[in-house]
Amino acid sequence: MSDIHLKSLVKSYGENIAVAGIDLHIRQGEFFSLLGPSGCGKSTTLRMIAGFIRPTAGQILIGSDDVTRLPPEKRDIGIVFQNYAIFPHMNVADNIAFGLKLRKKSREEIDTAVAFALRQVGLVGYENRYQRQLSGGEQQRVALARVLVTEPRILLLDEPLSALDKALREEMKYWIKDLQKSLGITTVYVTHDQDEALTMSDRIGVMQKARVEQVGTPREIYERPKTLFVTTFIGQSNVIDVTVRGREGERLSVGFGDSTVLTRAPVSDVPVGSAAKLIVRPENVIIGAAGAGLSATVVSETYQGALVRYRLSVAGQEIVAERQNQAHVARFSPGEAVGVSWDPDRSEALVA
Repeated sequence: MSDIHLKSLVKSYGENIAVAGIDLHIRQGEFFSLLGPSGCGKSTTLRMIAGFIRPTAGQILIGSDDVTRLPPEKRDIGIVFQNYAIFPHMNVADNIAFGLKLRKKSREEIDTAVAFALRQVGLVGYENRYQRQLSGGEQQRVALARVLVTEPRILLLDEPLSALDKALREEMKYWIKDLQKSLGITTVYVTHDQDEALTMSDRIGVMQKARVEQVGTPREIYERPKTLFVTTFIGQSNVIDVTVRGREGERLSVGFGDSTVLTRAPVSDVPVGSAAKLIVRPENVIIGAAGAGLSATVVSETYQGALVRYRLSVAGQEIVAERQNQAHVARFSPGEAVGVSWDPDRSEALVA
């Protein structure tokens, strides 16, 4: 297994910049996700790692090997696409054996490797089935087995769950993560689905407009976003207009309407009087009786099964709060006066 270094990686098509100088180190054995909206450059980055697209500038290292100019077949990588490309005229065993046959392996080596791959992906007994006899999840397992049987140094996954229905996606994302963990193979996963990235990844690189905005663990990305884009793209957030009033140790004092609230201070100093965005996740907003915290009015209540979602008017701005739907948790009605607060350490100030 190998790590991956992307050094000042650029891909341009004339004046259109698809990837703008990415620097990344993907550690050996980790599950690393490239997450972002359509057109941000994540699939282009993956395809440059795979060798299907040649970089305009920069360098790609797999382990200590510079593979920037090598063709895909010389990189010792395995890749699974959105479309699993299971050969319909071959049964499962022959699909899995395809890459080994191209490598001129002996029949005994192929039979042993295919049997092992079938055990890895939980498809023992499926050897003689054809594509039409497989579910979407089973086809995905065949595609993974066909890649893994060649023992690649790294595994690349390009939105492999997008063709599946919601229930199967939920099942397969845990299965893929468990398989990757058991194999210890360095994996790069491209997705636009934040839930997939947060659930499956050791670390995430969030991309926007051809650049990586932030790299971190799922918890760091969700709880300590560094930019407004990362904040709004990952999960849901209240983005509140505030004014910086001062610094109090590790916390920042900001003006919210006529009130002053505290939040975590950014690393760099922020001038007093600066406009800023106060970021509070809906699940961190605490609603209580009127007088307990900031004065607010309930605008609406929405029942969402396990959660109840409230829209609240606070100092001329609207924020959202989510509460667990439990018998002992108080409910509030539209028009009701309430108090609103949050733990300062569960909020973030970003300079506007």
